[in-house]
Amino acid sequence: MNSDNDAKHSSGPNGTSKAKPATKIRIIEDADATGDTAAAYDFWRTGSGRQQVPGIIKCFGARPDFLRRVIELGNTIHFSEGHLSRRHKEMIASYVSYLNRCPY
Repeated sequence: MNSDNDAKHSSGPNGTSKAKPATKIRIIEDADATGDTAAAYDFWRTGSGRQQVPGIIKCFGARPDFLRRVIELGNTIHFSEGHLSRRHKEMIASYVSYLNRCPY
């Protein structure tokens, strides 16, 4: 592995990896979130009705000001009425997540 972007692990005897790939994005977990980051996570929870904050939201946790804007933009794009109803947008998003083997 030659670059900093490559995974920081070696393969085990059967080809399985021993460690998680390295990331340059600082992920702030729910339990570690404080101040503006905790408030931004709560803002997302209030709008989504869900309790578990997904990883895609956590990757913006280091910039809670930006995270709040991302959440607002996502809500506007995904949940405003337009050519497609919210129901249809949710169906498309669920199917794309399924195709990508994404849990959310």
